[in-house]
Order: sequence, then C-alpha cells, then structure tokens
Amino acid sequence: METISASDANRHFSNLLREVATGKVITVLSRGKSVATIAPAHSGGLAREAAKRNLLERLHQQKPSGARNWTRDELYEA
Repeated sequence: METISASDANRHFSNLLREVATGKVITVLSRGKSVATIAPAHSGGLAREAAKRNLLERLHQQKPSGARNWTRDELYEA
C-alpha cells in the first residue's frame, strides 16, 4: 500500500485518481497519521459478493437447528 501526505494529495489529486483507477490503494497521511484510504470503487464490491456467495452456500449445506414450535403470526405480534 502506498502513502501520500495530505498536502501532496491535494496538489496532485488528478494523478492520485489515475493511480487509484489502475488498482492501487493509497493511504493519505496528515501529520504522519492515517486519515483516509483511497481505493478503487469496484474493489470492495467483488470481495463482498464472494463472501456473500460463500456464506449462502455454507448455510444451504447446514441442517436446521433448534425447535420450530412457533408460527409466522407469532413472529409479528407486538
């Protein structure tokens, strides 16, 4: 992961965005401390979808557990 100071990020924002568009993840530092991470917009979505698919696949393979002695109407009683 690459880092850049906040002042440099401000001065070279267009270049920064071009680098992020190629897949780089850049952390912005202010006074030496991380204040932001700039990443491609699509990077989190792919990982999230893969995690969701894995979870659903695992849940479909599991047998139900616990007693099912309630009705649907009981779930919605106030």
